[in-house]
Amino acid sequence: MSKRDFVIADLVPPAPYKLLTSGIVPRPIAWVSTRSAAGVDNLAPHSFFSVASVNPPVIMFTSIGVKDTLRNVRETGEFVVNVSPEPLVEQVNQTSGPYPPDESEFDAAGLTREPASMVAPARVAESPVSFECRLRDVVEVGNCFVIMGDVVCVAADPSVLANEDPHIEFAALAPMAKLGRDEWGHPGSVSSRPRPTAADVAATSTP
Repeated sequence: MSKRDFVIADLVPPAPYKLLTSGIVPRPIAWVSTRSAAGVDNLAPHSFFSVASVNPPVIMFTSIGVKDTLRNVRETGEFVVNVSPEPLVEQVNQTSGPYPPDESEFDAAGLTREPASMVAPARVAESPVSFECRLRDVVEVGNCFVIMGDVVCVAADPSVLANEDPHIEFAALAPMAKLGRDEWGHPGSVSSRPRPTAADVAATSTP
């Protein structure tokens, strides 16, 4: 296979962004709800999202530039990451619009506020799983800001919990993913493969 090299220093923006967002796929979507110091509920999707630590539980997402989500998190120190399920893809996409800071995306998208257990920002009632977080750190990286939060509570609808509670079933969760351009990825098939054990590795290692 002969690959084509794209040297980043030779590219003109937004070419690097296009290569990153179309090549690093699928990306889970953090549907982040926050509350401003003035009490306005904000809701926005962020597709640079992952787990930062499991002990303690920390999740992270990235804001490209300074937006309402980042401003609110800095003001209040709290946020909720709601899972973006397939049935709500239109509402998730709608909340990505450039709404003014004094207008709530909850209302614009016709979504229901649900009180959180441990933080002030509301959860999305229609989302099957929500991670309530308190701000740990904001790290500036280039033109972006990586926001890390300590998970203080996980709220999960019983319909997405497996028998070995508290495991969450992927098929029941049906999370959407962001791809390149304006493309969205739908939940696909799931296969199960156990990790190789030390004995498996030893049996296949070259002497």
